[in-house]
Amino acid sequence: MATASEQRACTTFLVLWALISGVKVLIAAYLPLFVDEAFYWQEGQHLAPAYSDLPGLTAWLTRLGVELVGNHRLGVRLPFLLLGALLPWMVVNITTRWFGARAGWQAGAFTLLMPLSATLGILAVPDVPMAIAAVLCLDAGARLLRNVDAGAVLLLALGLLVGALSHYRFIGVIVVGFIALLLLPEGRRMLRDARVWVAIAVGIVAWLPLLAWNLDNQDAGLKFQILERHPWSFHGDGLWFLLIQPLMVTPVLFAALAWVAIEGLRRGRGGFRHLQWRYFALVGTTSTLLIFLLGFFTDVERVSFHWPLPGYLALLACVPLMLNRWPRFWRRSVWAVAALGLVMALGYYVMASAPSLREQMAGSKYYPRNFAGWQPLADAVRDELAQMPAETEIVAGSFKVGSELGFRLDDAAIKVLPHELNDRHGRTAQLALWGLISDGSRTVPQLLVIAPGDQRYRDLLARYHRICALVGPLPPPRVVSTDHGFQRFLLFRLPAAKVQGPCVTPAMAWLDTPVAGAKVAGQLDVQGWAFKDGVGLARVELLVDGRSAGDAKYGRTFDVRPAWPGTSDPRHPDVGFDAQVDIAGLKPGRHWLGLRLYGQDGSVEQWMEQPFTVEK
Repeated sequence: MATASEQRACTTFLVLWALISGVKVLIAAYLPLFVDEAFYWQEGQHLAPAYSDLPGLTAWLTRLGVELVGNHRLGVRLPFLLLGALLPWMVVNITTRWFGARAGWQAGAFTLLMPLSATLGILAVPDVPMAIAAVLCLDAGARLLRNVDAGAVLLLALGLLVGALSHYRFIGVIVVGFIALLLLPEGRRMLRDARVWVAIAVGIVAWLPLLAWNLDNQDAGLKFQILERHPWSFHGDGLWFLLIQPLMVTPVLFAALAWVAIEGLRRGRGGFRHLQWRYFALVGTTSTLLIFLLGFFTDVERVSFHWPLPGYLALLACVPLMLNRWPRFWRRSVWAVAALGLVMALGYYVMASAPSLREQMAGSKYYPRNFAGWQPLADAVRDELAQMPAETEIVAGSFKVGSELGFRLDDAAIKVLPHELNDRHGRTAQLALWGLISDGSRTVPQLLVIAPGDQRYRDLLARYHRICALVGPLPPPRVVSTDHGFQRFLLFRLPAAKVQGPCVTPAMAWLDTPVAGAKVAGQLDVQGWAFKDGVGLARVELLVDGRSAGDAKYGRTFDVRPAWPGTSDPRHPDVGFDAQVDIAGLKPGRHWLGLRLYGQDGSVEQWMEQPFTVEK
């Protein structure tokens, strides 16, 4: 019979699991696909044993979800939501086996509250099956330390199989597991059993599709994941781990995990000597420390805060036992702060899924650009295609635009221009295999769709000139602007035959005054510059909160050519503009200053807006 404390722990877990799982499903149904998710969907539409960026499982799961539910974001994410909902039950099972039912339910509840694990499954990403694989191996290792039997061996084989099909990074989980086992006498004894090596052999075989892909493609995937993605030179950004990880785990729970690791590794003086605790502590500590140290040498451009999750899950199994030793205040603090962290993490996804909330984040460093603007873009593309010949092809400026548009238009074969983004994310080789890298040649009309924000601003003009070299002078674009222009797309109707002539690019502009977020009263002084290579600008119109505030005086001498070498606007160096805007009638608070740029070729381009605050 369960004790009263076990029943309370069970009830708490079940309520949390039902509530959080339901919230995750709702978020997943409304949150636009992240750009990587859209590419995994595209890979799922081209089924293969392995791909340039990943083994096959993530793409297969997206295809399975779409086949079951339909070509909807919830369909793409459904298998990942189910795996994410399964993970806490797996932690409950492991912890219960070794430390009792009450500890098991509590460990499962912490898995539901810790932001890194709680949000798992909202996005269709390889970390979801990889976390499942890591927990399977963790469970198998703990069982094998006590007794090598067929069930534990099969569990290990399954974990190694799923992990090998999930991500290159699972190799790190394997290395950590071997280190932990080798440090334990029981682990070394276990590794001498032939049955364990049968499971390991299954895991090795599971890597063969990925190895075969690399052999057939000049090791493009391995080179990207191991060499090209990482600088492999020391940098101090690894110290951010010490700030970011406590926030991602929540600070008090992070302290509890650290305490679990310390107690599990101690010998004597009251240290807990339970074999499984030591095993979980070794796995969690080794994993976390290795990732911390690698952070000083590896990729700093892309998100990597989720990498330590497998190690945290190992330590989480022991947290309930550790909390029994803590004062009541700190026990409650762990629960309360973890719950607050979960609310904040889910709140971010809610904000990213709601256009009105997302718009309020425009201009901040937390603006979720990779979730924004894709549906308005798809609507604009459909509208443009309806006005163009039936044989018109779509060409995207990068894999991000191509895969996101492909998902919304149900077209997994949109061609993509060469772009350094394709290279930096390891997608160029895969796009080339599909025959989706465009060299700019064409025999039918094309609709070119580019996202200027995919390029650093200082490199944007050079990017425009490279596009000109591929497709010819760019005609006046249709601008699709979302969230005050913090997500912008340019759509160009290209004729069937490539036009020869000087490069004509989209307009470039900058506001020197006021600076973003400036506080003003009575009158707004505006200064800046704008140019358009190939043809020049005719006028610059000012917008306040989307409404015209008159034209700026355009043509002041302001030479931008030292900063933009190669620019060919015929009006250089006279591309500066000035204006004074009466804002006495504006209500106090935040407002937006924008530009509408009129080209000599008839183009009209709305520029990204800039916030300013009217004081009382």
